[in-house]
Amino acid sequence: MVPSWAWIAWGVATLGTFLALEAVALGNKYDGDTLSENVRRWLGIDPPRPVRQVAVPLFVSVLAGFLAWFVPHILIVATS
Repeated sequence: MVPSWAWIAWGVATLGTFLALEAVALGNKYDGDTLSENVRRWLGIDPPRPVRQVAVPLFVSVLAGFLAWFVPHILIVATS
């Protein structure tokens, strides 16, 4: 069994790492190193690349699919 404190520690570590990296990226004078800018580059949005025709719909589908599963999973209490 995974204790609750382990999940909380994982969440705090993940959020803390994101905040630290994003703070550095926002605080420096370099373009292209925030999470948003990197995601746009990985998906072929900026600069525009042909891969975006597949990468963007795939990204949106995966994100929408995850949310479609996760929201009911959290909000609906299992009866079994």
